[in-house]
Amino acid sequence: MAPKRDYYEILGVDRKATQDEIKRAFRRLARRHHPDVNPDDAEAEARFKEVSEAYEVLRDPERRAQYDYFGHIPPGAAAAGDFWGEFAGFGNLFDAFFGAQRGAARARPRRGSDLRYDLDIALEDVLTGTATTIEAERVQVCEDCEATGSRSHGGERPCPGCGGAGQTQHVTATPFGRLSTVTPCGTCQGGGTVVADPCESCGGTGRRVGTAQIPVEIPAGMEDGASIRVSGAGEAGERGAAAGDLYVFVHVKPHEVFERRGRDIFCELPVSFATATLGGTVTAPTLDGSEELSIPSGTQTGEVLTIRGKGLPDMRTGVRGAEHVKVRVVTPRSLTPRQRELLEEYAREGGDEVEDERGWFARFRDALRGEG
Repeated sequence: MAPKRDYYEILGVDRKATQDEIKRAFRRLARRHHPDVNPDDAEAEARFKEVSEAYEVLRDPERRAQYDYFGHIPPGAAAAGDFWGEFAGFGNLFDAFFGAQRGAARARPRRGSDLRYDLDIALEDVLTGTATTIEAERVQVCEDCEATGSRSHGGERPCPGCGGAGQTQHVTATPFGRLSTVTPCGTCQGGGTVVADPCESCGGTGRRVGTAQIPVEIPAGMEDGASIRVSGAGEAGERGAAAGDLYVFVHVKPHEVFERRGRDIFCELPVSFATATLGGTVTAPTLDGSEELSIPSGTQTGEVLTIRGKGLPDMRTGVRGAEHVKVRVVTPRSLTPRQRELLEEYAREGGDEVEDERGWFARFRDALRGEG
């Protein structure tokens, strides 16, 4: 029998690859070699099963660590997960002397992996909440075999290699007596059952890669960077086991007008010189539309006016924060003669010295000549 290929080599990843890199490599290869894409191609089917086997080991941190340390465990070898590590045979030697039989628990079908999705929303969606549908690629239930892994939907039968025990026992004669070694069955990988007629679509795993449309509800008041858990929307479990969950991380896009700080929002509003001086009413923008805002007389640039209840809602109570409007007084760039006359009169009334541009240039010229 030819030696089994290295799992990392099969997936084309480095031994230090992250779980995301391993998952991406598996999905790429699974799509390329899937039986649906390569009908009646025995080589592609074998390659698909090889890729699936490598992924099933490397996606599980515990099984991956065992594989990194021991490599492929040959039939009859001690299980690497034993408490005694590389001295796992010690426990079996103890059993041989005292007649005890320790059995490994059957491997149960594993729950599906959790998934992450990053979703961008507008600030207006934080105010009202929103419903959306996201498209996610994931390992999901094979519809052809209804997750049984069986082409005829016949399910599983007891493993012929271990009789359904999920483990095999090997007895070796030693100078001290007979040494009994119990290891997970290599045929069923410790599960105790095998699929008699593997489904061609999923290779007997009961799962296949696909794209799903998943509805998601974003509540009002959602914080930037917070996540929503969609139960059961992750990857499908093995042969009918529970699916994983989907975690949607929400990111609020920058707004053209408002800046968010918790439940409060902030903006800047230009106000004319006359309104800031005399007082009046202006139209201010809010997330609900326009709002009349009273400007007190004598308002200065940089002063902040507050509109209560026009901020964002609290996610739990629904109580809205405030909108804070920073005033920016706009100085006119040009004046009509009449406006200038009135402004100069205003300045003289206030005790300010007023002179026209010609008088200023004349004093500047005299200063350069040394006169005055």
